Formats: sequence, structure tokens, C-alpha cells
Amino acid sequence: MARSQDEWSLTAELARLELDAKEAVKLAQEAERMRELFLTMSRADVDNLEPTTHALARGNRVRKDKVDSFENIDALLDASPELEDEFFLIPNVL
Repeated sequence: MARSQDEWSLTAELARLELDAKEAVKLAQEAERMRELFLTMSRADVDNLEPTTHALARGNRVRKDKVDSFENIDALLDASPELEDEFFLIPNVL
């Protein structure tokens, strides 16, 4: 059963939303549209479906760890705005 415009306006008021008349109508239309979509989904037969996290799950796609050496460390350190010994200084977060 569809909700009336008054019910949607009351819901907006209880949520402390300050809506003008045009916004209230749009809220009612969009909320009713979402409700209809949820009702459609609730009627779908999902009894024999396996749970999934992704439609095309094929396992993790990760590359192998590979150790590379970086030869130009001095140039990298010289490009940093602030250093302490051979460490980059960053601003405190907290």
C-alpha cells in the first residue's frame, strides 16, 4: 500500500528535514519508487541461490611479491622537503 503525501511529509518532519512543498513531493515520489523496488526484490525467489560477494568472483587477483632494489636513494631523499637522518618527515596527524 502506497503512503500518502501527508505520511511522507510527517516522516520528513520527524527526521527534522526542512523541505519546501516541491522538495516534499520529490521526496515522496523517490521514496515511493524505492519502496516499489524493494517490494519487487522481496518477491524474487532466492531459496536455492548460493551466497556471493561479487557476481564474477574468481578469487583474489594479486601479483606476487617481488623485491626490487632502488639505486638512486640520494636523489629521492634530496627531493624531500624535510628529512631526519635518512627518514622523511611528515606533519603530525594528531
